[in-house]
Amino acid sequence: MELQNNDELLRIIDLLNTTYEGEEAWHGPSLAEVIRGVTPDMAGKRITPNTHSIAELVFHMTSWRIFCVKKMQGDGTFDILTPEKNFGQFPADKIDDFEWEALQMELSLSQEELINELDKRDDDEFLEDIVPGRDYTYYDLLHGIVNHDTYHAGQISILKKALAFKGAGANRFAADDDDEFGSGSRYGSSYEGDDYY
Repeated sequence: MELQNNDELLRIIDLLNTTYEGEEAWHGPSLAEVIRGVTPDMAGKRITPNTHSIAELVFHMTSWRIFCVKKMQGDGTFDILTPEKNFGQFPADKIDDFEWEALQMELSLSQEELINELDKRDDDEFLEDIVPGRDYTYYDLLHGIVNHDTYHAGQISILKKALAFKGAGANRFAADDDDEFGSGSRYGSSYEGDDYY
């Protein structure tokens, strides 16, 4: 019996896990690390009326993991077509303890479900299949989830700092400036310049 090749799948699983909760993420703090310490009050606030709250971003990342799982399970009709399915619908500037805990748990469970679904695959072949209802492959979708997490983890980091700045004044903001791009990054600790891009 010939062994199946799943090297790429294993690399993708590793990337998904590292970006979500790894201690050695290349880009800096993992998503789980970024969310740690966010209070329900912080999670529900918007820094301006046209921005998303941290709670909405967590809901959004969960939604796209569920999308990915549903597609891999063969659900060709499942989609995220409305803002409510994409970012949720929360009362303005207010999330209670229970809601915030539930949002974090749903994100964690969706990550677990995504990895479990990938673990069922024996080889890399399915990665080249087109996602039902889309014009891209599972390879693109799974790498998209990794990039999506990195992007939104960065947004949440900035929102946390902005909310801390608004809530505690400029001194707290300046003191908390041990940033995700410098010493918090796996490769950033050797950077000695003053400019961050």
